[in-house]
Amino acid sequence: MPKIFTPTNQIRLTNVAVVRMKKGGKRFEIACYKNKVLSWRSGTEKDLDEVLQTIAVFNNVSKGEVAKKEELQKAFGKDDVTEICKEILAKGELQVSEKERQDQLDSMFKEIATTVADKCVNPETKRPYPVSIIEKSMKDIHYSIKPHRNAKQQALDVIRLLKDTIPLERAKMRLKVALPAKEAKRLKERIAKLSSTVTEGEEWEGERLILTCLIDPGHFREMDEIIRTETKGAGALEVLNLKEIKEGEEVLE
Repeated sequence: MPKIFTPTNQIRLTNVAVVRMKKGGKRFEIACYKNKVLSWRSGTEKDLDEVLQTIAVFNNVSKGEVAKKEELQKAFGKDDVTEICKEILAKGELQVSEKERQDQLDSMFKEIATTVADKCVNPETKRPYPVSIIEKSMKDIHYSIKPHRNAKQQALDVIRLLKDTIPLERAKMRLKVALPAKEAKRLKERIAKLSSTVTEGEEWEGERLILTCLIDPGHFREMDEIIRTETKGAGALEVLNLKEIKEGEEVLE
């Protein structure tokens, strides 16, 4: 029975994500596990063996053609395969099919819309919008997904843009603030000046003034800083509700 000849410079791999880099007029590729390239680049994955299917540099992954040492030396100025893999991983272009690319964009679009719906309300009803309405509004303003920015960052951009087309505001946080008597008046005025802050109630408990406030989440750190530094530990800040919205079945369609 005749033997099947397999060239020694060929490796067969399946279900791979390819990262490609052109250097010295030649194309070099590495074979990675799907979803691991971005984890490596973001720093969440640090084990190279978890990212690469094999420690090898290819001329063509799909054909299994491994690059020769002479080619690597000429293009990269070194023949250390591990270090060259790291360079390609860092600087190369991740190859994805058009369907994969579209699926990723669709998934991110949905994630952004879900984040916006979760963080915002209609200021007139104090109720959240359905995700479908946020998605439609994003399409109406022709929002273009930025694949290299995370969904949370883009959600903040979308909130700002949608405010021009639909009634929309960040759902406020409800806080309980305790101020020492000697600082109460001054700090109460400072807190009131924070954008979108609404004081719902106030009462005295011994030597402290207790305020119940609604505040835009974007000003929470500033509020916390005021209480911690200005009262030198004599004040207190407690989060009562992360999102103050009206509950009920009715949502704006």
